[in-house]
Parts: sequence; structure tokens; C-alpha cells
Amino acid sequence: MTTSRADVQAALNGISGVHVTPYGRDGSINAAAVTSIVRRIASAGIHAVVCGGNTGEFFSQTAREIVAVQEAAKEGCLERTVMIAGVGRAIDDAIELARSAERIGFDAIMVHEPADPFAGAVGVTAYVRRICDSVSLPVILYVRSPALGFNELMSLAAIDQVVGIKFARTDLTQLANCIRATEGSGVAWVCGLAEQWAAPFYAVGARGFTSGLVNVAPEHSMVIHAALERGDFTEARRLVGLIALFEELRSTDDNGANVTVVKEALSLLGHEVGRVRDPGSARLSDANRQRLGKVLETWRKNGILAEPVS
Repeated sequence: MTTSRADVQAALNGISGVHVTPYGRDGSINAAAVTSIVRRIASAGIHAVVCGGNTGEFFSQTAREIVAVQEAAKEGCLERTVMIAGVGRAIDDAIELARSAERIGFDAIMVHEPADPFAGAVGVTAYVRRICDSVSLPVILYVRSPALGFNELMSLAAIDQVVGIKFARTDLTQLANCIRATEGSGVAWVCGLAEQWAAPFYAVGARGFTSGLVNVAPEHSMVIHAALERGDFTEARRLVGLIALFEELRSTDDNGANVTVVKEALSLLGHEVGRVRDPGSARLSDANRQRLGKVLETWRKNGILAEPVS
């Protein structure tokens, strides 16, 4: 089945679940575990699966490893699931990864902002255009830097292949201005700060959100999304409150534990995913690991988790 531009945009209005990258004991990519994690996320009904996102440790992997992850992730997808491949870093690497995603059969690519301290707005715009020119797939932009102002965002949103912008900043005034300015264009504006920020993003006109929680409790992400879609902000806040301590743990070590908490939660649920690579936090402290175990046990008692906690 061919996935259309409209299909990708519709999926962006749902949940974009960013899967972790499991490693074997020798630190290499565990392809079978990648496939299993992606299948588990897709089977829960998550609308789009992002391969090569920050939760997947994109910046700690070589281009060759990312291609291997792309191949394994595609094996785990379901026909209804939109598959998005993260690309970025040096322009030649980004183009190579975009082309491999197209060859493997992904439905769209997501362009990370260059992690270059001297990446100016003009250069970033040129960078995105070169990647767009390299493939025919729809493109989603991952925007984090305040260096891209309103005019630059409008220029990027006007690129024909751009179907969505994952807005990972807390400047909701600018987001609201961008949404108003592009109304009717078909460009989807997505909450790039996960479940905890989804309600305020919806309030200014964004739809959909990204999630790393889907690796652990995808069904809970789905009920949060359903509450937001029907405009029940009271229920959405209640549901987000149930994961507040989990997200607090992810923010420790200046956000260095973001992926670590997800991987350690999966480990406590019996999934072998390996440690987080440097420069992320390799392991949680004993105290925080105990706190995480209590969170998961509470989730299980409340029906958020179906799996037993080891």
C-alpha cells in the first residue's frame, strides 16, 4: 500500500512514537530487539513510528548503524503504521540516510537540526533544501533552536515537500503565530515536547505529539491523545499527572537520564535493550532505579501497564 502525503499528515495529528535502540551485550545494534520494540509500539495503535530520533540515540550512532536500525525497524512495522526516518548531522550523512530510508520503504523523513554551534538560520534553511532535493519523500522538520525565527520557519514551511514541523520549543506565542500564518496550507504543527506539553500545544492549535513513553506504556499515550482530540483537557491533565514522576526522572542529570529511564523501565519489564551510550547517563542511581520500580508497580496496579514488573 502506498502512503500518501495526506496519510503522513494525518499520522502527524496522532502520536509520533520514537523507539529506543536496543544494544547487545557487546554494544552492537540488536536488530531482532529493534524489530520487536517497533512491532509492540505499532500493535498498540501508535499512528507513526520514528526511527532515528533522539530517544533512539541518533547522535551516538554511526551512519551505518542507523541504516541497520532502519532496516530492523521496517521489519517491525504494520501496514497501517506510518514509518518516519530521522536524518541529520553532516549534509552528506543526512542525504545518505534519507536515500536509504527511501530505498528501505519508509513513508517520510524527519530532519534534525544540525548540532553545529555555528549553524545560522540561512545555513539551516539551505541544509534542509538540499536534503529535500535528494529524495521524493515527505519531510518533517524537527525544530529546537531559537535561532530559527518566524520568518525562517515560514520559509521552511513553504517548501513543497515539508508536510509537518515538530516544534520542540516552549515559545507558544511564536507557535500560535506560525499556526495562524500557515492555516490552510496543510502543514501539520506537532508538539515535539511529548505528553506533558501536549495540552498547552493543543490549546494554541497544534495537534499530535511525540512520545518516548510509547516504548513502555503505549496504551496510556493513546488515551491521552484521545482525551485531547475530544477536547477533554481536564481528563488529559489527569492522565498526564499519572506519568509526572516518570517524566521527572527522565529530566534528571540535566536531561541526561531521558533515554536511560526509558531503557531501565524496559529492563524492569523484562526487555533486554542494553545501556545508553555516552554522552547519555549509562545507568540510573540505585535510589532513582528504586523510584522507577515503584512508579512501574503503581502503573501496573492502576492498569497503565499490563506487564509484570521484575
